[in-house]
Amino acid sequence: MIKIKTRLAAQTLQRNRKLRKDSTPQEIILWSRIRSKGFRDLKFRRQYLIGNYIVDFICLEKKLIIELDGWQHKEENWERYDEERTKYLERQGFKVIRFWNNEINNNLVGVFLKIEEFI
Repeated sequence: MIKIKTRLAAQTLQRNRKLRKDSTPQEIILWSRIRSKGFRDLKFRRQYLIGNYIVDFICLEKKLIIELDGWQHKEENWERYDEERTKYLERQGFKVIRFWNNEINNNLVGVFLKIEEFI
């Protein structure tokens, strides 16, 4: 049992590192503005593990999760997965807000206004 948990932890850590390394341009844009307490003096983390899920960005102090979605999230299987994932995270006491990548590209001010609403 310990070997299985250790192997799963190692796989999760590897996946987490890969997600950080392979960030989308939109993740890089958002991260550049919220990292190092750059937004409202709040500490955000990226690619943070909660249960079996890795969330894009999280502010533990405000229990806020920010997810960025690309075109693949419109597919039926992804929509179902995202819905289940969001319900799980909300049961853990988090508020999850999602943005489409094109919102980051075309309306970054609006994205931050929406984030402020939840803070």
